[in-house]
Amino acid sequence: MIAEFLGTMILILFGVGVVAQVVAGGSGLGDHDSIAWAWGLGVVLGVYTAARISGAHINPAVTIALAAFRKFPWKSVVPYIIAQVAGAFVGALLVRWAYNSVLHNFDPGLTAKSQGVFSTLPGNGTLPVSLWGGFLDQVIGTAILVFLVFVLTDRLNDPPLSNLTPFIVGLVVVAIGMAWGTNAGYAINPARDFGPRLASYITGYGTAWRDQYNQLYWWVPIVAPIIGGLIGGLIYVTLIGRVLPYLQGTEAPAGRGGEIETPVDASGEAQTNTPRGERGYIEPTRGEPGRPDRGFDPGTGRIDPGDPRDPGSGPVDPGPGPNTR
Repeated sequence: MIAEFLGTMILILFGVGVVAQVVAGGSGLGDHDSIAWAWGLGVVLGVYTAARISGAHINPAVTIALAAFRKFPWKSVVPYIIAQVAGAFVGALLVRWAYNSVLHNFDPGLTAKSQGVFSTLPGNGTLPVSLWGGFLDQVIGTAILVFLVFVLTDRLNDPPLSNLTPFIVGLVVVAIGMAWGTNAGYAINPARDFGPRLASYITGYGTAWRDQYNQLYWWVPIVAPIIGGLIGGLIYVTLIGRVLPYLQGTEAPAGRGGEIETPVDASGEAQTNTPRGERGYIEPTRGEPGRPDRGFDPGTGRIDPGDPRDPGSGPVDPGPGPNTR
């Protein structure tokens, strides 16, 4: 769990940190694009931090979608979510501490004017977006995120090699921020919103649980992303994942996309390797009997790319994992 904690904390240090800089730091210190890029890079660095140990979900919506569609153990869901929220909380506390003077100078009353540094609001606290408008936005945004995470990490879909996957997923978050940041601040991650929201509340933001209309809003970036993640995962396994086994020369698709029941090689001999993992962005692939595993080399610190289409030769099964934000 420490890997999920640290990976999510890294995400928040960059994500919440850049918002604090842009919102409260004065002109010339960034804009919306720098916020989108910093959140995306936070995802990349958070995933690299945790991937080899926990799979780097760093997002409860991703963890739940993995349990629903990728056989991630349900018994591990709650511990993962606790670690993710705790990491986000600690990361936000560090940002709050570091930017304390700047935030008080910008917003002495610690009101909704700077609350958006830590947690999301409908219309970013200024535009005429309702609570339910924000809810819909979070469902759609997280569905996009999880769908594309599945696209990029399903081994049968010829994904990028595992050591490149975190970077591509980070670009997905950048794109979501640039295209879906207006209505609700693209939380798309319950831990990313709840952890910093709690941190802001205990450090002086009395309105942290409400939006600019004085409605209780804190539950929206929790419930809506979970629903959206399940929708995104369902769309992938139903429309894409179920077809892929046919393209790999398998006998029939399994009940869930991206998995195969009886894969066969060119000679028709059944293979026993299972190409679908339970973890997140990166998972070691075991070699065939009598063939050594190929993957992370502790001597060089490098990952042997192998052939991602050959379960026996490739080092990694980049199963779906975050992140995201």
